[in-house]
Amino acid sequence: MQVKKPSIRKAGLAPGLLLAVLILSGGATAQTPAFTPQDERLEDLPAGAGRDETFGLCTACHGFRLVSNQGQTREQWDDTLTWMTERHNMPDVQGAERELILDYLAQHYPPRAPSRAGGWKNPFAPQ
Repeated sequence: MQVKKPSIRKAGLAPGLLLAVLILSGGATAQTPAFTPQDERLEDLPAGAGRDETFGLCTACHGFRLVSNQGQTREQWDDTLTWMTERHNMPDVQGAERELILDYLAQHYPPRAPSRAGGWKNPFAPQ
């Protein structure tokens, strides 16, 4: 006499197995949510010549916070614009418009002075 093994369906494993397959396949095909920029308004930037042009150029690809969190010299800003043009296909801005944007960036987003406290300190690091 041959003993029959219970089928997956009879053993009650089918629903659990089906659920596991659906969960695993759903995770593999899940898409990364689309980038949604924070509400950034032109009026939030410091007023000055070149504000409109700078905001328009920068926010065409990324949030302006990426710019405002950096502090660079005029030369560094110029290198950054060149790098973004060559590496990320940003429109090549030249002449008076480039000068206007560089003036704005250098005036309103210069290098930051080092903190008197020496910067951030890990509170859990040995003293």
